[in-house]
Order: sequence, then C-alpha cells, then structure tokens
Amino acid sequence: MQTAQATTASVAGKTFDVVIVGSGASGGWAAKRLSEAGLQVCLLEAGRALTDADYKEHVPAYALEYRNRADQVMRRTRPKQKDCYACREWNYDWFANDIDEPYTTPGDKPFAWMGRMRVVGGRTNVWGRQSYRLGDIDFKAASLDGHGVDWPLSYADLAPYYDIVEDYVGITGMNEGADAVVPDGRFHPPMGMSCVEHAVRNRLRTQFGRTMTLGRSANITKPLNGRAPCHYCGPCEHGCATHSYFNAAFTTVADAVKTGRTTLVTGAMAAQVLTDPATNRARGILYVDRTTRQAREVYGKVVILAAQALESTRLLLNSAPGGLANRSGVLGKYLMDHISGGGASAEFPDLAGTVMGPDSPRRPNGIYLMRFRNLPGRPDTKAPDFLRGYGYQGGGSTALRSSAPGFGAAYKAALKEPVTSFSLGGFGECLPREENHVAIDRDVVDAWGIPVLRVSMRWSDNEYAMRRDMAVQAAEMLDALGGRNIQLRLNQRQVPGYGIHEVGTARMGADPKTSFLNQFQQAHEIPNLLVTDGSGFPSIACQNPTLTIMALTVRSCDHLLEQLRTRSL
Repeated sequence: MQTAQATTASVAGKTFDVVIVGSGASGGWAAKRLSEAGLQVCLLEAGRALTDADYKEHVPAYALEYRNRADQVMRRTRPKQKDCYACREWNYDWFANDIDEPYTTPGDKPFAWMGRMRVVGGRTNVWGRQSYRLGDIDFKAASLDGHGVDWPLSYADLAPYYDIVEDYVGITGMNEGADAVVPDGRFHPPMGMSCVEHAVRNRLRTQFGRTMTLGRSANITKPLNGRAPCHYCGPCEHGCATHSYFNAAFTTVADAVKTGRTTLVTGAMAAQVLTDPATNRARGILYVDRTTRQAREVYGKVVILAAQALESTRLLLNSAPGGLANRSGVLGKYLMDHISGGGASAEFPDLAGTVMGPDSPRRPNGIYLMRFRNLPGRPDTKAPDFLRGYGYQGGGSTALRSSAPGFGAAYKAALKEPVTSFSLGGFGECLPREENHVAIDRDVVDAWGIPVLRVSMRWSDNEYAMRRDMAVQAAEMLDALGGRNIQLRLNQRQVPGYGIHEVGTARMGADPKTSFLNQFQQAHEIPNLLVTDGSGFPSIACQNPTLTIMALTVRSCDHLLEQLRTRSL
C-alpha cells in the first residue's frame, strides 16, 4: 500500500522533475513509470488516502456505522453521485460532495456527471474493471466512415504498451482470434462460464457467426506481485482487501512511492496550470488545500494532467482566457460518453445449471459480445440508420425465482423452482461532435473558489438509432437462440453521463489546427504539458476506455523519458 502522504504545505514552492495531477488509472502509471526511471515526482491528489480498514466488502449492511441514515446523507450531499451503481453506504464518502463541487448544465441538456472520486486511486477503487483493447477499426474509424478524425497512431503503435499494462494489471480473459474487432491480449486464466453462457456462446457462433467471450476483467486469477487471486466474494465496488482487482492506490501509486522519488500529496485541489510566458512552457500547478483552503504553488519541469477527462479540461480552461494552449479552439469540444439503455433478457428452461444461492461464489465479471455492426469489408453488417457499433455486456445463471407469483404454500413452492436466465445490455459508440462541449461557468464556483464546468451534451439521431438497434438485436438473438419470456429493454430517456466513460475535450491529432494534443499526449503549443487521461480520445469506440488510457500513458511516459534523455524537449 502507499505510505504516509506529504502535506500540501510541505511541497509548496518546491520544484520537481514532474508534477502530476490525479492518482488514478493514468496518474498512477505516470508516477510509477517516471519515478522508477529516476525522476523526482510530485503526485497531487484532491482526495484522501484509503487503507485496508476503509474496505468493508465483507461488513454486513446492518453493522455499518450509519445504518438506515446513509441514504439520507447521500441524498443531501451527493444527489448526483448516489445514482452511480458503485456509490453505496459502504463507500459513499469516497465520492465528491456534489454540494461542495457542483457543475452546471443547460436546462435542455442534462448530464449525469457521476463517479467523481476523491480518494487516492480515483475511479479504480470502484470501476467495473472491464478491459478491452481498441483496434484499427477504432483508431482509423474516420477513414472508414468519414465522420470525425482518425487517431494519430495505429494499433501497432500501442500494442506493446497494452502488453506491458496487461502483464502488470492482471486481466482475466480468453483469446478469440477476433483481432479485427477486439484484439486479443495477455490474459490470466479465465473464470468459468455458466451452463447457459456456454450454450449461448456456442449458439451465437453457429447461428450468427458472432463472438461472445468471457468478460475481460482486471481481476487476477493467479497470484501477482503480492496480490491474491480473486476469491469470488462479489462486491468489488466496496473495495478489495486482498487487492485481487486492479486499484492504482495499491499498485502503481504504491510502487511509485516505494521508489522514494514520488511525493504523494493528498487534499490538494488543483486550480490552474502555471506557465512561463517568456518560454511558453508549463512551470507548475496552483492548488488549494482542501482543509485550510489556502492557495499554494508547486513547480515542475514537466506537468502531467491525469485528473479525469472533464477535470483536466476544467484545469486547462481555468488557466488562461479562452483556455490554455488553445489556438486551435478545440479545447472543451467533442465530449463523448458511451451510450447504454438498450438490451434484452430471456429465460432458457433447457439450460439449467447449478443453482446460485446467496452463499454461492459470485464471479466479478460477465460476458462480452463483440461488435457486429458496420464491420469493414462486411456489407452484411451495415446498419441502415447509424454509424459505428456497439458491444454487449451481460451474463446468465440459474437462480431461485425471487420474483415468483403466488401466496402461502404455492408461493413457497414457486420460490424453490429455479429459473435460468440470460441478459444482454449494449454499450455503444457516441460520435464525436463539436457541439458536445464543456466550458467554464464564471457565475458558479466550488467550495474552494474554483470556477466550475458547464457541461453541454445531448445524444444525436445516430445514438438514438443505435440504442434502438441494441434492444431489437438483443431480443431477436435471444429468441433465435431458444429463449423464452423475452423482455426487451429500451430507455431512450437515459441522458449522457450514465456510461461513466467521459472522454474527449482535448483530443489528439496530427494537425495542431484541429487538435489539442499530439500522439504522445503533449499539448501542441506547450510540449512539456501532457494530458494523459481520456481527454485526448478523438473517438470513443464501443469498448471500455481504461485499459487504453493506461497503455497510452505508458507510451507517452516512455517517449517523454527519451526526450529528456536526449534533451529534445
């Protein structure tokens, strides 16, 4: 685990080789990679550190300190965060207080900014852990369909860094040979599928030619670097005392601190990137002590923003009129999130397996059905009314019929009749569009006096058509595969933000006139300023973004080290 933290006052006025804002998936990797290479790093984190004592995954609800009152506290202090699947009475105080840290939206464009973490490790404390590589179908999507811009790199450029990250993080999964859609990786042994999942997987391949695999999840199934294999307890989002899932706080950040060259500073609310107009270089960070609210400065020869896409862009927009290093005008634009809300479920009476009871092992991942819409060179996969595609997450098992009808003896008997069900929920690609953007709301500040973001985003016809197709295709597949009692789920009212995969707003590109960052996530106009979270994504693909964020960070840090070695920065 990470060691004791420095105070915000102890680093004030000091100069480091690198100052990093944010200690999550990206910031943790940056600190580890650079400090292990010999650099002196200051790692600023807005929240507090967690210890194993904070992880209550095995504490029953009735034993929690504020039992029966936590919901009231969450409604009062975290009205947005409470809608996040992971924000519960076990851990709600890990999340930002929405009253202290507000954001605004236009009245006709609601946005659900959830998962705003205020602890070391950021979202990796509660993330869903789904870890899929992107391929050239994603990196070169604009060349394939004409919308947006390509990424300024290819799969071949990033593949070695996916290898590095997967080997260290530990991803359980299965190789499928479907590299044109979702490339294979370096996996821990897979967790087992249920009877119904095996059958659906085989039927999908035979009847539709579609690939369903076990969810590729950052839960280890064999010992790794002192971490114990997953013990299938279930509530990963409450924290894991055995560190069987990847959490930056107890892996990358801990490794960085262990070098003796990373100074971890908690309770530091970053407010602005400091620059030297004479040299056009970043020179540090202005931050506010979370407790005393005193403003201080820390200096670095290199500044890396890894605070989460919207937070990093907020920093950049607050650092200069019109945004720092923003001659292109793209800063804050092209915000994206994954679209969900379309899927289906069905019962499979012929595929009964072992009944899962309340004390049964609970696998921490589901299944993943790979994208099958709008595939290059496959006109039979072309969708009639939308671009790009989607994948499905879900799963199936045999369980007691908790929603059985009836009363008395008949009800008791019905409860004991197991039901085998299988569900699919789509995750789709949102197109990058200039009008989906963030800006600074100068009329509203947070509790530390820092102007907040105004988020302006809505789905387009492309996303609505895709969501509809998610539901229809799921229902049609389950019906064709032998499902019964099919329930189609379509929620066209679900607003952006519920994917909790915000990316974009400081996109990468080869052309400084149309992008903010180069392929190594350096600002075109200020090369010693890097933004290594999801801000740089030119497009979102339909796979979960965290694995790619980490791989990009390692690649960018290795490039930075080479520049420092050759003194070309």
